[in-house]
Amino acid sequence: MTPTLVRHHRHTEPPAPADGTSRARDWAEIQERMLAPLYEAVYARLEVGPATRMLSLGCGSGLALLMAAGRGARVTGVDADPDRLALARARLLPASEDRGAPAAPRLTDTVAAAAEGGPHNLITAFTPIGCEAGDGEELVRALETAVPSADRGSTVVLTGWGPPERCATEAVLRVAGRLADDGRAPGGGWRGPRRDDLEDVAFRAGLKPDGSGRVACPFGYADMDSAVRGLLSTRLFEAAVRATDRWQVEKELAEALHPHRRPDGTVWMSNVFRYLVCTT
Repeated sequence: MTPTLVRHHRHTEPPAPADGTSRARDWAEIQERMLAPLYEAVYARLEVGPATRMLSLGCGSGLALLMAAGRGARVTGVDADPDRLALARARLLPASEDRGAPAAPRLTDTVAAAAEGGPHNLITAFTPIGCEAGDGEELVRALETAVPSADRGSTVVLTGWGPPERCATEAVLRVAGRLADDGRAPGGGWRGPRRDDLEDVAFRAGLKPDGSGRVACPFGYADMDSAVRGLLSTRLFEAAVRATDRWQVEKELAEALHPHRRPDGTVWMSNVFRYLVCTT
């Protein structure tokens, strides 16, 4: 599945500093679709359908939920970002009404509230772990709250980046960690994946690994402006922006992306993502 290239007109003047709403919209309109092949591969492997009651941790602006609901699954999503969650509501609730679904998607900002909508038989964590220091610990805490709401023997899916040598975007994302460190904000931004990140989270959350897979998820952008905005919307550069300033981050991000710019102006990076299937 190839990402759709969405063209955004380049600014003729420096853009105003991005707020949470604009970053969330950039995520929904530019970046989120890059992981659609991962969502589809997981759903196909697990045969997600009308019998599925899914809880999505870190549901973002709802694309993964929408794809699962399109297969007939009953979906619940949780995300701490109010702007992304608002976009998920705008995307999912009208869609469920159009389909005449028997149960509208449930969306909330806390794992505890989402767990109350159980029992679930599938829990997904599609936000790749191993990106920032501490994101594994945060996911373990979320799973400790969510798993008790699931049926015994339910499936949990954890995701992360593949090997760095197979992820062209990894070198670009290193800009986030370097600028955060240079600005004396060590530990912020991109940490980079480690081989056993997923297994480590599964072990600490009391889950039993039961298979894994890899999925190609190329990142494709219509132009450099879209690429910079899309990657900034991941929130991996927020520590770098705080440590330096937005303009410096955008400048160095564009420089890092330059080798991936094609003659027609599009930006293309091949990546592989990994998923781990576990049981409760």
